[in-house]
Amino acid sequence: MGKKGKREKKGKGAEKTAAKMERKVSRRARKEEEDLEALIAEFQTLDAKKTQVIETSCPPPSPRLNGSLSAHPEKDELILFGGEYFNGQKTYLYNDLYLYNIRKNSWTKVEIPNPPPRRCAHQAAVVPTAGGQLWVFGGEFASPSGEQFYHYKDLWVLHLASKTWEQIKAPGGPSGRSGHRMVACKRQLMVFGGFHESTRDYIYYNDVYAFNLDSFTWSKLAPSGIGPAPRSGCQMATTPEGSIVIYGGYSKQRVKKDVDKGTLHTDMFLLKTEGSGKEEDKWVWSRLNPSGVKPTPRSGFSVAIGPNNRSLLFGGVHDEEEEESIEGDFFNDIYFYDIGKNRWFPGQLKVSRSEKRKRRRGRRAETDGGDDEVISGPADEKERSESEEEEEDAALSPQVEPCPRSNAMLAVKHGVLYVYGGMFEVGDRQFTLSDLYSIDLHKMEEWKVLVEMDPKTQEWLEESESDEEEEDMEGAEGGEEDEESSEEDSEDEGGEEQHPSVQPDEKHADYLSRTEQYWIKVARSNMGPDAKEKKQSSAVVHRDNRWDTSVSVAANN
Repeated sequence: MGKKGKREKKGKGAEKTAAKMERKVSRRARKEEEDLEALIAEFQTLDAKKTQVIETSCPPPSPRLNGSLSAHPEKDELILFGGEYFNGQKTYLYNDLYLYNIRKNSWTKVEIPNPPPRRCAHQAAVVPTAGGQLWVFGGEFASPSGEQFYHYKDLWVLHLASKTWEQIKAPGGPSGRSGHRMVACKRQLMVFGGFHESTRDYIYYNDVYAFNLDSFTWSKLAPSGIGPAPRSGCQMATTPEGSIVIYGGYSKQRVKKDVDKGTLHTDMFLLKTEGSGKEEDKWVWSRLNPSGVKPTPRSGFSVAIGPNNRSLLFGGVHDEEEEESIEGDFFNDIYFYDIGKNRWFPGQLKVSRSEKRKRRRGRRAETDGGDDEVISGPADEKERSESEEEEEDAALSPQVEPCPRSNAMLAVKHGVLYVYGGMFEVGDRQFTLSDLYSIDLHKMEEWKVLVEMDPKTQEWLEESESDEEEEDMEGAEGGEEDEESSEEDSEDEGGEEQHPSVQPDEKHADYLSRTEQYWIKVARSNMGPDAKEKKQSSAVVHRDNRWDTSVSVAANN
């Protein structure tokens, strides 16, 4: 048998194994999903009581991760949908919809009848059709305990002009999953990868589906060539020619009973058509070997499409897994991938010309202080290396930037990147964020803080063995009132340290300025004096297969 025949036989064997595993996972997950379906149905009954569209000005959304943030194709707005929140005791799921007005820096909550059920780790893609459409596929619903999962395989479209939700029921689509990726590409929605998990089993996917936005039909692609291994949480981007680029991701496999080993993928692939780019053309996988400085290995990074034919990834976490624990380093850096040049490069902040002039004047003023000072001349200035100037720049004016995090939500509008929420860990505590930052990707000069993190949302409730079953539904529904009452309960518990309270009518900036030293002290007590370098350990095992972040990709932003 020739090499080609051996490869084909091996490929068919792998397909059979994957199909067998999927049947096994499906059988074991069926009972769990039936239980969760009843809970989801109750929430949908509550949602069905909404009969009209209600738009309300509101403060920023509650802390969350694994939602989707999308840029409106026609308005200066961002669209936030869904997500999850964990307070140490319960998991909260959301299906609320928020609009962020970029020019006014204001939020509006939009209640629309018959929305999709609560979910996280779904995918959203925006297309400019009929005043703009937001397409949502898949994701998961978690039980309040966070131990059972329901994986969706439904497809929804939000008509932005009329503000109406519509479920599209088309056969032949992907199986239920989360952690997958979806992009809009030439009147098609392309879906790749993801995973499905039950209490005892899991399966990762590397299949590719296309949904035709004109005929409203699904088709499963059968590309030739060797493609990516099954994975979730990868980077998926489109090229101007209509090809698909896949980078990185995460998967795990069982090495022995009750012991799993995670894999951080760092490979890169191109999926393109052989022909004129029509739907019936044959698709082919090929391996990419990009040049430049590649991202360090990580999971839970967030992705978006930037200007100048570049995709980007932000943040994430690198885990070192032991049998009983995970230790993770969190990131807040940006890496760009130039699709045309097949090249990676880090997104480094630049210093504006006006800032450089200001710093030079400051240095000259320092050297004019006394007779013993040596005043440097033009020749001396030339001898100063660029690296020395960069070090001084950093020392003179520390840059504001988002704290390291994973599973944040990204969107790009008019060449500006917006980063909302996500999570990081200190010790065994998980902190879910609700801050909003922006940076101009053309200039790369500075991060701007649009929404500051409210310190009150940093509360963490210790696990309680006395939680009663009837509280479960309340916990899964979530909501700002539930979170606020939980925080109040935790503050009232004896023995807990009381954080500085917020004074009446006090602004976030004033509060943070007044209590800055207190929060630094708290952080150091949790992480040690070498907090920047120290690894943060986690009590959550195999976190990233569920927490691969969602991404919204809008064409022509």
